[in-house]
Amino acid sequence: MRIRSKLFYERALKSIPGGVNSPVRACKAVKSDPIFFERGEGPYLIDVDGNRYIDYVCSWGPLILGHSHPEVIANVYFAIKKGTSFGAPTWQEVELAELIKSCIPSIEKIRLVNSGTEATMSAIRLARAYTKRKKIVKFEGCYHGHVDSLLVKAGSGLITFGIPSSPGIPEELTIHTLNLPFNDFSAIEKIFKEYGKEIAAIIVEPVPGNMGVVLPKDGFLEFLREITIKYEALLIFDEVITGFRIGLSGAQGKYGIIPDLTCLGKIIGGGLPVGAYGGKEEIMNFIAPEGPVYQAGTLSGNPVAVSAGLATLKELIKPGTYEKLESLSKRLEEGIKEVLKKLKLSYQLNRVASMFTLFFTEKEVIDFQSVLSSDTQKFAIFWQKMLDKGIYIPPSQFEAWFISLAHEEEEIDKTIVAIYDVLKEMH
Repeated sequence: MRIRSKLFYERALKSIPGGVNSPVRACKAVKSDPIFFERGEGPYLIDVDGNRYIDYVCSWGPLILGHSHPEVIANVYFAIKKGTSFGAPTWQEVELAELIKSCIPSIEKIRLVNSGTEATMSAIRLARAYTKRKKIVKFEGCYHGHVDSLLVKAGSGLITFGIPSSPGIPEELTIHTLNLPFNDFSAIEKIFKEYGKEIAAIIVEPVPGNMGVVLPKDGFLEFLREITIKYEALLIFDEVITGFRIGLSGAQGKYGIIPDLTCLGKIIGGGLPVGAYGGKEEIMNFIAPEGPVYQAGTLSGNPVAVSAGLATLKELIKPGTYEKLESLSKRLEEGIKEVLKKLKLSYQLNRVASMFTLFFTEKEVIDFQSVLSSDTQKFAIFWQKMLDKGIYIPPSQFEAWFISLAHEEEEIDKTIVAIYDVLKEMH
C-alpha cells in the first residue's frame, strides 16, 4: 500500500506543476502515481509508507556507491559545518578538478558548473566561439539537458532543421541545430559535405542513455572523431551519464577516443547538484576571465557538492571497484537473458558496464527509431508488477537502469527471480 504517497501527491498537485519537479517522476508512462520516498540505504529505497525497494534508478545514475555511503555522508557533514556556500574559491574545487583531470584523458582544464544542462549549454557556446561557426550536429534520442537550442525533435526525413520539441522555444534558437540518426555513418557524411564549413561541433552521448542504453556501432565514434578533424569542427562528448559510470576514464577511455570537449555531471557530485565541462587547454582558455566567452555561476564549485564528489571519486579509484561492478552487472545480464530464453521471449537487452536497458521489442535496438518499436504498454505492466515485488526500476521504457557498488549478489538474484515471475505471469 502507498497511502501516504497518494496523500503527498494530492498535496503536491496544488503547489507543483504535475506534482513533481521533473517530468519523468510523474510515472505517467507507466500509468502510476508518483512514489514519494523517505530515505535510501545502500541498494534500497524506502518510501513514505515504509515500503522497501531494490533500487535500479540510483538517482538516475549518480549514486554509483549506493545510498547514504558513509564516506560521502561524512564528507558532506564536515563540509556543511564549515558553511554551505561562499561564492568564492575553495581548496576542494581545486582538488576535484585535479582528480578529474587525472582520470579523463581529454581534459586539460575544467570548469565546474551546477548541472549537466549547464555543462552542455556552456560547451556549445564555447565551441561556437572557438570555431566562429553556428551550426551544431546532434543525434535523435540523445538528450543534452533542456537547452533551448538542443531540444529539437526528429522529423520523417533524414535531417530536421529548427523544429523545437517544446513550446516556448523560438525556431530562431534551433535553426542551427542539425538532427541526425545515431549510428548512421552516411547521414553524417552527407551533412558535412553540405554544411561542413558552417558546423561548429558534433555533440553526442558516446553511449546514449536517455533513450535507453544504445551502443555505438563498431567504428562509429572513431568516424565522428575523424570527420570533425577533417572539417575542423569540435567533437563534444556528453559524458554526464557515462563519465565515471562505465569506467574511471568514461566512454572515451573505454573506446579510445579523445574528444575536444567533455561534459560531466551526476557521479562527480556524489548525489548533489554538480556539472562540469572541460577539454583542451587552448579551447578552455577562451572562457572568462581568461578569454572572451562569458559563463558564471554563484554556486559553481559549491563546497558541499564538491565534497560529496571528492568522496565518491576517491572510492572509485580504489582497486577492484569497477571489477566488482562488472561482475554484478554481468550476473544480472546473464540472469535476465536466461529468463528470456526459458520463457521463449525475444526482448532486447543492451548493456555497457553497470548501465543497461531491457527493451520490450524483438527488433535490434541501434538507434532512436528502433527504440520506438518497444511495447510501452507491456513495459508499464512490467514496471507495476516489479514494483509490487519490491524492485524499483526507471518509470519509463526509454531510460537506463543502473547498478551500484552497494548491490550484492543477493539483490541481483532476487531481481532475476522477480523478473522471471513477472514475465511468466505476463505471458
